[in-house]
Amino acid sequence: MKEDIHPRYRPVVFDDVSAAVSWLMRSTIATHATTTWEDGREYPSAKVEVSSESQPCSSGRMKIVDTAGRVERFARRSGRDATKGRR
Repeated sequence: MKEDIHPRYRPVVFDDVSAAVSWLMRSTIATHATTTWEDGREYPSAKVEVSSESQPCSSGRMKIVDTAGRVERFARRSGRDATKGRR
């Protein structure tokens, strides 16, 4: 391999913030944060919002997201009726 053209491939701790689950795997992701893993060593850390533990199709658990309030606010700002989708 040529020197200095490939990203650094190293162990990284990924934290699923929705499911409070962490796992250690090798990756080329660039991170600035670090965390101490179960083996006592410090590794780079990356936070993810969705993984197989928190994704509804994989886990069987639905996560309710309040989009109704957002739709109503958008409709008010644009002068539309939120129930009909018209002005």
